[in-house]
Parts: sequence; structure tokens; C-alpha cells
Amino acid sequence: MRRMRKHDFSRRLMAENTLSVNDLIYPMFVLEGNNRTETIASMPGIERYSIDLLLKEAAELVELGIPLIALFPVTPAEKKTLLAEEAYNADALVQRAVRALKEAFPELGVMTDVALDPFTTHGQDGIIDEDGYIVNDITTEILVKQALSHAEAGADIVAPSDMMDGRIGAIRQALEAAGHVNTQIMAYSAKYSSNYYGPFRDAVGSAGNLKSGNKHSYQMDPANSDEALHEVALDIQEGADMVMVKPGMPYLDIVTRVKRELAVPTFAYQVSGEYAMHMAAIENGWLAEKAIVMESLLCFKRAGANGVLTYFAKRAAQWLKEDQIK
Repeated sequence: MRRMRKHDFSRRLMAENTLSVNDLIYPMFVLEGNNRTETIASMPGIERYSIDLLLKEAAELVELGIPLIALFPVTPAEKKTLLAEEAYNADALVQRAVRALKEAFPELGVMTDVALDPFTTHGQDGIIDEDGYIVNDITTEILVKQALSHAEAGADIVAPSDMMDGRIGAIRQALEAAGHVNTQIMAYSAKYSSNYYGPFRDAVGSAGNLKSGNKHSYQMDPANSDEALHEVALDIQEGADMVMVKPGMPYLDIVTRVKRELAVPTFAYQVSGEYAMHMAAIENGWLAEKAIVMESLLCFKRAGANGVLTYFAKRAAQWLKEDQIK
């Protein structure tokens, strides 16, 4: 077996999976103001951008060939409410960012997050009742309004990450009725109630609102695998064009099962906690940055993912371009 591993040329010839820039989706955080950036302490190297600086970043991403970005807003505290009205405000931060991006870079795919946690005073992904339970159908009605406002702003893909039952079908029906027949849906179908999301909640400013709360009543139990297949199958049946497994590396078995058993376009999210762990080890000199990042991304491809949402997307694209020049 070692004969084929001896030479670089033979290792390349027998490689079963490869990583390219076409596999990368870059999550980005947008905030209010002009000429503003903010660092995120728990995510070294990742920043929040005002729309004008977001456009400058986008120009670099287009040059690198990254096909798609995913937008996440930092909502000011005074605009957070119990009913998350800002989520579907046509002039809200995400909607303005989408319009600016599509006007400047029509070739760059733009995906938006459809969920209410950045807009609620309690940091949950939906509308709560008097007992603090997320009310499914009322939440879905607001998610539909949010998805429509994103599509009308020009979003190419809406990505419901809320895990409400039936929301994919409701969003698809509403998009069709409004004439947005080519707006794609990437469903966060197997989104687990994970402890790997902490730095992301810091980034969008929902950690303080959520406090010690959790999302166990609607996000998936990390103990379960078969349940994920049912969730994915339902979302595809309701009209999703592609599905998401989240988090990523700790859930590669789910990625593999979804791809093999359902044979649908399957994506994974290398989430903020995974990024933070990698960066902590890299900054301490315990792991080599390029080698470990590229290995981690290749693992998603081996597991069956069509692509990866990763905070390493820009760096990975730069490394891939450098390797091509060599």
C-alpha cells in the first residue's frame, strides 16, 4: 500500500477527494454605521463590518472566486423586541446590505439567515409564550415575512436556521406566490442544540439576551442520528433546495448519512466554536495553521459535503490561489 504514497504525483492521482474554492461559503457579520469594524474577542481574525467596509471585503472575495457569502446582522439592542419586528423591516440592516452587495457584485451569491434570535429581547429563535416556550406557528408566520423581505432585497438564498416545524413549506409557498420562484432555500435541517455556538452568539450580540437559557425544545438532541434523517427528508419534501448539518466536524457522521441515504445537496457549517478551538491552538503554536485548516476542510468533503460554511473560507481561498500559482 505504501508504494502509491511514496510520490507526490501518485498521491495526487489516487486522491479520492479534493478541496477547491467552489466548496467555500464565507459567513460574515454586518453592523450599523459607516467605516466601522469591530473585532470579536472569541473569534480571532474575524470582524464585524459596516456595509461600506463589507463591500470592500466582498471585492476581495470575488477576486478570490468564493461563490457565496452568508450574512448575519448585529442588531442594536433598542431594535430588539418580543415579536422581532425588525427581522422583516425592508430597511433593516441585512436588507440594506443585500441590496448594496447585489448592486456592486451581482455575480457574488448572497445567502441570508432566516431566524429571529438576533431580533428578540430574549435571544431565542422564535416567539415565546408565558412559559417561555417557543410557539411554532406564530414564529413561522414571522419567518415567512423575514424570508420574503430578504428575497425582495435580492438575496439569492434564504437559509432558515430556526428549526421550526413546517417553516420550509410555508416559506417556499410564500416565495412562489410572490414571484420569487428562483430564490433558493438552504434549510438548516439538522441543527443540533450544541455548545459549539458560543462565539457566534457573542458575534451577533445574542449571548447576553439568551443568558443561561437553551434551545433544547427546538434544536436537535446531539444524541440522535435517525431523527436528523427525518428532519432532512421533511425539509426536502417541503421545498428545500439544499440542506445543512450544523455543527460540522463533531457531526460528520450526520453529513455522511444525509448524503448517502438521501442523496441531496448537503452542506455543513464549521461553526464558531470549531473556529475558536482551531485558532486557540494555532495562536499558541500547538498546530500549524494552513495544514490543520486545510485538513479540517478536506474532511468535510470526504464525509460527503458539497460545500462548507467556514470562517476560514477567505484564508483557504488565498492558500488555494497561492498553490495554483506555484
